[in-house]
Amino acid sequence: MSTGNDIESETTRITRKGQVTIPKAFRDELGLDEGDEIRWEKTEDGIRIKKATGSAGRGMLVEDVAAEKREEMAEEMAAEIRKKRRTEWHP
Repeated sequence: MSTGNDIESETTRITRKGQVTIPKAFRDELGLDEGDEIRWEKTEDGIRIKKATGSAGRGMLVEDVAAEKREEMAEEMAAEIRKKRRTEWHP
C-alpha cells in the first residue's frame, strides 16, 4: 500500500511507561488506525512490527460462511472493538 510518501525509517523514543508512537507517515501508509492491534516479532535483525487487527477473531467464525462474508464480519467486529475502546478511553 503506497501513498507516494514512502519512508524508509524514522526514529521515536520509548516513554517511561514503555509506550512508542508510530510515526504518522507509517500509520497513514500502512492503514493503522486508533484501536488497531500490532504484533511485535523478534527477528535475527531486530524487531518486526505487523498489523494484527483484522486477523484476530477470524478463527472463531464458522467455516460454512463465504470468504467475502467472513471478511465483512471481521471488519465489522474490528470497527466495533475500535468504537468500544474509544468510548472506554474517552468517556
